[in-house]
Amino acid sequence: MSGQAITETRILPVDRPFRFESGRTLERIDIAYETYGCLNERRDNAILIEHALSGDAHAAFYHEGDKKPGWWDCMIGPGKAFDTDRYFVICSNVIGGCKGTTGPASIDPATGSPYGLTFPTLTIRDMVEVQRILLKHLGIDRLKCIAGGSMGGMQTLQFFCDYPSQFESFICIASAMKHSAQQIAFNEVGRRAIMADPRWNNGNYYGDISPEGGLSVARMIGHITYISEKMMQEKFGRIRKDKDSKAIFKPSFEVEHYLDYQGVSFVKRFDANSYLYITDAIDNFDLMASISSKERFRGQGRDRGVNFSDLRTKKGLVISFSSDWLYPSSQSKEIVRLFSALNVQVSYTDITTEHGHDAFLTDYRRPSELIRGFLSSLG
Repeated sequence: MSGQAITETRILPVDRPFRFESGRTLERIDIAYETYGCLNERRDNAILIEHALSGDAHAAFYHEGDKKPGWWDCMIGPGKAFDTDRYFVICSNVIGGCKGTTGPASIDPATGSPYGLTFPTLTIRDMVEVQRILLKHLGIDRLKCIAGGSMGGMQTLQFFCDYPSQFESFICIASAMKHSAQQIAFNEVGRRAIMADPRWNNGNYYGDISPEGGLSVARMIGHITYISEKMMQEKFGRIRKDKDSKAIFKPSFEVEHYLDYQGVSFVKRFDANSYLYITDAIDNFDLMASISSKERFRGQGRDRGVNFSDLRTKKGLVISFSSDWLYPSSQSKEIVRLFSALNVQVSYTDITTEHGHDAFLTDYRRPSELIRGFLSSLG
């Protein structure tokens, strides 16, 4: 790790009530976040990075003692797509998460026990509102860009539409304006796997053994959708690992062992209730319904209707991947059509790759070129 940049996750305690879109309120919340690079004197070089379902605030660089860097280190750093020599990059853990920001596993001050299923129902907009609190704390009124992939793309779209005056541009990668029935179905099977685990105990498993089996299966299901069929075949095929095993139904194919590894490693770092809450928020996200609504967000006292004239000077970059069957290119094209109709200057590229949905994390060369060029065009 010699010569690698070191960072740490910071916690912002917010000692005032936070009201969720549902109307429920928490008396206080914590926000976990990291920053990379320096904010300039004009305070106009900030970029907000949004993480996906299983991500967190640790997007880049290393934590002290870590063997691996943050989840998007390939994209964030000196000379990289999000160049920290030029930009002040921010990433926070979403509300409802389990890596520092208040979520179901956090302690409820009123009871002294974890919230569990008493935690309020969560939406993508709630995630956005918590990030606005962080930006205000950092003294940032306007962002150069907001960017994210998958669920991060949904946050990007929601934030951009709710507060267009706060942004110069957005980058949305491998995402959608709303989930299809198939996408909801995959998430529901994962949730059922968790809730069918006897150790889940209606969400009251803290202090005991967590529902590791159910969460592991949920992760396996999700991971199958992240990889293209061709890449999975090329990587594993029908290779057997335990050829001589006589045990009935014991995993023997290489792909079975791979999925088992993914499931086991995931339960060590993620909370089952957070998985339930966050996937539910993703499934209920509907950008068109959101921007067409003129209802006031409870407790915030401002109209949520989009001021279309605010969007004429904005720019957007939408990226999809040819082999992504979880978030197919057709859904990215819908995003392009919507924002073009709203007079946003949108660029779109469908990248040819066999990496599937995970391409936004693993096949970074071409996205890096596109993002670097897009940000340079902003001046």
